[in-house]
Amino acid sequence: MEKSSNRKTAIVVGGSSGIGQETCLRLVNRGWNVVNISRTPCKNAKVVNVTADVAVGNELIDAIKSACEKYTVSALVYSAGFSMAAPIEYAKEKDYKYLFDVNYFGALKAVQAVIPTFKNKGGKIILVGSLGGDLPISFDSFYSSSKAALEMFCRSAYSELKPYGIKVTGLLPGGTATAFTFKRKVYTEEENKSYSGKVNRAVAALANMEQGGMSPSAVAEIIYNLLITDNPPVIKTCGTKNTMFRLFSRVLPEKVTLRINERMYNQ
Repeated sequence: MEKSSNRKTAIVVGGSSGIGQETCLRLVNRGWNVVNISRTPCKNAKVVNVTADVAVGNELIDAIKSACEKYTVSALVYSAGFSMAAPIEYAKEKDYKYLFDVNYFGALKAVQAVIPTFKNKGGKIILVGSLGGDLPISFDSFYSSSKAALEMFCRSAYSELKPYGIKVTGLLPGGTATAFTFKRKVYTEEENKSYSGKVNRAVAALANMEQGGMSPSAVAEIIYNLLITDNPPVIKTCGTKNTMFRLFSRVLPEKVTLRINERMYNQ
């Protein structure tokens, strides 16, 4: 993979599993060069892997800058994520700070790192958020908060970077059937204390929604289409059902929306 290559090059952050991995596969199979930045490699032989932890210092920034120096990068997809199920009262600072480092501040660092390159020739940025940023996930409030912050960041970045030909899109998947479900940090009964039963019900309901939801390959196809679209939307919700649900949540009274949401998580 060289700078002189006529093929498009994308950086995918978090391409070792789930939506990120499927995005890497989709892109290389359609003729793109792909640089994956994650703690563990993407197993596809055509993907260039760079090891970095998005939550550790400047590892991510340095990795992206190095990739931009070596390759002609025209797209960034940020798909790294972390989730934790815990009551607000007992959530540990180290856990929710780590969550925001991965879900929000990592995305911010990634965008900052590609701006100097993209300002010269334009580029596409897709930040993978969540429908949970619009509709709170019971006992996963920090995840929902981080994705809500990411969604607003996408809107601000869209307006700020548009004059330079940089197009930013926030992608909002709903439940998606990936191993992310089983990597979620779930507090123990001792840690949850009086909330234990409610946390367990919420975690089980969320797992069912995710594993019964869209395939990661379907989400990756949406990402690919956004990358090849001249004027992608600022915010894109995945799937008709999720799009309608998000729309209804915006027109119904807030308390009605929250009550429906609570019932989804058996609260």
